[in-house]
Amino acid sequence: MKKSIYKTVLLLGLLSANFRVSAQLMQWKEIASGVWKVSVGKPEAYNLLTASGAQPNTNALKNMGTTGFPLNQNEISVQLRDGKTYLRFPLDRGEQLFGFGLNFQTVHQRGKILQLHMDHYGNKDNGRTHAPVPFYVSSKGYGVFVNSARYINVYAGTAVRTDSKNPPLLKDRNTDKNWQAQPYSDAVEMLVPAGGVELYVFGGPSPMEAVRRFNLFNGGGCLPPRWGLGFTQRVNRLYSDKDVQKEAAEFEEKGYPLDFIGLEPGWQSKSYPCTFEWDKTRFPQPAAFVNEMLSKGVRINLWTNPYVSPEASIFPKIAPFTGSHSVWVGAVPDLTIPKAQSIYWGQFDKDHVSIGVSGYKIDEVDGFDSWLWPDVATFPSGLSAEQMRQTYGVLVMKQSTDMFRKHNRRTYGLVRASNAGGVSLPYVIYNDNYSHEDFITGLINSGFSGTLWTPEVRASKTGEEWLRRFQSVCFSPMAMINAWASSTKPWTFPEVAEQIKEISQLRMRMMPYWYTEFAKYHFEGTPPFRAVNLEPDFKTELKKELLNANLEENPYAVAVNKEIKDQYMAGEYLLVAPMFTGQTSRKVVLPKGKWYDFYTGKLVGEGEVITVTPGLDKIPVFVKDGGIIPMMPVMLHAPKPDQKVDLEVRHYGQKPAQYKLYDDDGETFDYEKGQFSWRTLTAERQANGEWKGTISNPENGKPNTVGNVTWKFMTP
Repeated sequence: MKKSIYKTVLLLGLLSANFRVSAQLMQWKEIASGVWKVSVGKPEAYNLLTASGAQPNTNALKNMGTTGFPLNQNEISVQLRDGKTYLRFPLDRGEQLFGFGLNFQTVHQRGKILQLHMDHYGNKDNGRTHAPVPFYVSSKGYGVFVNSARYINVYAGTAVRTDSKNPPLLKDRNTDKNWQAQPYSDAVEMLVPAGGVELYVFGGPSPMEAVRRFNLFNGGGCLPPRWGLGFTQRVNRLYSDKDVQKEAAEFEEKGYPLDFIGLEPGWQSKSYPCTFEWDKTRFPQPAAFVNEMLSKGVRINLWTNPYVSPEASIFPKIAPFTGSHSVWVGAVPDLTIPKAQSIYWGQFDKDHVSIGVSGYKIDEVDGFDSWLWPDVATFPSGLSAEQMRQTYGVLVMKQSTDMFRKHNRRTYGLVRASNAGGVSLPYVIYNDNYSHEDFITGLINSGFSGTLWTPEVRASKTGEEWLRRFQSVCFSPMAMINAWASSTKPWTFPEVAEQIKEISQLRMRMMPYWYTEFAKYHFEGTPPFRAVNLEPDFKTELKKELLNANLEENPYAVAVNKEIKDQYMAGEYLLVAPMFTGQTSRKVVLPKGKWYDFYTGKLVGEGEVITVTPGLDKIPVFVKDGGIIPMMPVMLHAPKPDQKVDLEVRHYGQKPAQYKLYDDDGETFDYEKGQFSWRTLTAERQANGEWKGTISNPENGKPNTVGNVTWKFMTP
């Protein structure tokens, strides 16, 4: 009894002293299946999870089964000193790290020094990014999450302690050609500028399972409305209602899909800072305009930033609940205060959502330092400027989503900032960078951080570049042209207009597949777009190749040992390998198993590096053996609720297979009340050698939007 009291006093009563918390005193508690938590020191009441309001999906975590604590607890170290928390986690030789937020240059994070700091895009992958998520995944199959809304310094296998049990070998640079400027380090160390913190460890045993547990612990991934997975056009910033209507009509006439149009700053009477009120010269009757567009199957999304103009009607009411510093001469609402939330979102609800607006593009909540409030700013809630900056994107996502939830309408939008806890929020990150290659690396890294990212299309110098960018964006979370400055349209380059139409129509045809994969993100935690490193057996495969082959003689072993940052998984079955301007061929690393060409069904390889020359018309896409891809007919708009849609179900390869097809009304939150269904698609070979496909019967009382089903067996 006395010993227990002593532990409590040591942990909570001596925070002003400098001391190390021993492994014996850190009592890790399994709070959900495969998820362990410990609190050290005095954690701050406001953190990433409280900001997001994320609630664990404990049932889904339970369904994943049990696993053991994945680290040696005796090698985890915490030290409280000078009002800061020093963390140390073990790192084995050969272990690779992924995550630490939305990075655009690198996939491998071992050997990096980072400050996880909310910011505008930078080109150094130094931790200053749109989603500085303090979560990392190991190739050994576990994850670590630090629940703090502070700027966290990370030394991901870079620092070497003098008392290390696994010190690097001493080498002489004068005589040893293997001398390295960065010696081997056996730890991930982090510095949190707070007197305590909550720590979480997620078990595997595979990296994918660790990622899934992290996502499910944060409520599971977002489930967009069906229309959100269609095609969107963001129009010129000064378009009027007539301009928008004309452009939508052109899409219809030319046969290009369109599900929602984004209005840029000119829809507001004033912007930078914002009034959040319609400009009456460009949009004299906003409600009639929005409803007319809805009647044509096109929804309206509104750009905004959160900063309140002194000329806004809500300014006098919200001014007492704003920060000490302005942004673009606009007041910064303290959105942690309920009264501020009520005033702010009340305006949005009254003038936007209540008349049928379907979503938002929330800009400028990331950085640069010269744009946002400084770290010396104060807020009426008492939160620091640092904490507010780390979570402001999550606050606007969460509170706007809740506003749509009151109307029982799902939304899907764009945002410039996210963080841990934002997994379930229906927003896709974007930024001002325009490197196609970086966009793909960002898409890969998004799967490690519980975020979504779009490689949007804006403008191009040539028709080739235009088409290559289009091909990538149609295999991403949001298929979008952002023409706010360029006024570009899908048919801007006539020489590739038909190919653009074909790929955008393919995006629509694949909607049953995309929608199901997002449902898996929500219910099972599997990222819909992710690195090949999360594929089953990828780690095991790597070890075998390295053990059994001379690297100089085995290109596959070399390929899987290096960063793979230009190809990614799209859903359960698809491997996408984008082409970039000027490329006529490229290498593709095929993970374990047989892979087939998406377009022809031809076998392309098995666990090897291949070279493809697809021509300009196609983006290379490959399907796992046994892959089942449900597709619908070409439609210009997403199906309406309860609309029956015929399916063509494709099966690839020689493996019999089953695929769970998800269904609900596509627009409301009724799925949270059990109004959804999973139907099983089965492909099997008959005794006579022919293939047969079946779909299970619909459940009584459950949504059923499936019409006639035909099967196409993609066997050359």
